[in-house]
Amino acid sequence: MPISLHRRRWALYALFLLPGLSMSAWVTRTPAVRDLLEASTAQMGLVLFGLSVGSMIGILSSGPLVMRWGTRPVVAGGSSLIVLAMPVIAVGAASGMPLLTALGLALFGAGMGGGEVAMNVEGADVEKQGGRPFLPALHGCFSLGTVIGAGLGILANATGFSVVAHLVLIAVLGAGLLLWALRAIPAGTGLVTAAERAEAAASPGPALWKDTRLVLIGGIVLAMALAEGTANDWLPLIMVDGHGFGATMGSTVFALFAAAMTIGRFCGGPIVARAGRARVLMVSALFAAVGLALISFVDSQPVAVLAVVLWGLGASLGFPLALSAAGDSGPNPAARVALASTIGYLAFLVGPPTLGLLGEQVGLRGALVVPLAVVLVGVALSPASAPRVRAVDASQPRESASPYRPQTDPAA
Repeated sequence: MPISLHRRRWALYALFLLPGLSMSAWVTRTPAVRDLLEASTAQMGLVLFGLSVGSMIGILSSGPLVMRWGTRPVVAGGSSLIVLAMPVIAVGAASGMPLLTALGLALFGAGMGGGEVAMNVEGADVEKQGGRPFLPALHGCFSLGTVIGAGLGILANATGFSVVAHLVLIAVLGAGLLLWALRAIPAGTGLVTAAERAEAAASPGPALWKDTRLVLIGGIVLAMALAEGTANDWLPLIMVDGHGFGATMGSTVFALFAAAMTIGRFCGGPIVARAGRARVLMVSALFAAVGLALISFVDSQPVAVLAVVLWGLGASLGFPLALSAAGDSGPNPAARVALASTIGYLAFLVGPPTLGLLGEQVGLRGALVVPLAVVLVGVALSPASAPRVRAVDASQPRESASPYRPQTDPAA
């Protein structure tokens, strides 16, 4: 019996909610985990490196896996890794074992990187069949999951709830969402037959990395990924160690960041349609840069809270808009978005240990100059995301070009 588009949409909403919920559960408990591990800032950077390595493995392997097996098994495998990672992280923290905690984060990164690719392929198929934008709302559901998870993390911090019990309960909730949603994911989406793979191999196109515009767009992806990833990895600790907040308030500030991201992603579409993708990308990057600068250079708790809102709003649209620009940059959009995503994921690979090691020397607030500088480079590169201007026959009626098209490739 065919699965309705309505059922597939709700299943994907749940599947995108799952990693957001799980990630914010971990992020809000990082001060407690750091204390359980008795880790320095540099050591926490190395622990977070596990997340970076897992993310790179997931993003690089997921495309070939989807082409060979379709989205359903990759979604199931990636989401299962996220669920499994939660108790592994918890046990590693409770037993004071940084390597086990890093392993749990590597499982989480691999599941998130691989599973989201497959879910975006599935979402793109639903979007195509439904004839209306769908992927932006999916990314909004991820951010909504971070808001819900942050709220639960705030409550757990305020009541002194066990880190182990908290993360295990999140794993149970995630498993329930996965079991309910997976039944609505059809088999075969994204599958590329052996004959199709052989045909593509027989007639290869020019190397995409030689496309200067695409590489510049990849730089934008990297800048905005670093802006978002820095908050996901370090924001509660920055608030606790750098601005003197307690653990509960540090988690509350992260929840505020997640809420700003959610609002930006759900409400940004009409703004992009009116102002254009390149202009919105530039302003978004500027917002993120201003937020980072205020947190880094101004020693004020109220200013830090306001800056987090600017940071969240600025980071919300940067990653999806830059990936959309990559898909629009020329033929073979799937491969183009995959390349831009790979460049962007370098931020997740080198960001946590770099900030951790630098933060050990100059403090986490001082270390924010690195993502600030990279985001400012993203501001300078933002014109590369503008749609290509195509020559048209003057005798033919002109079509209005959309300044924004939702990404239709997995590597989001």
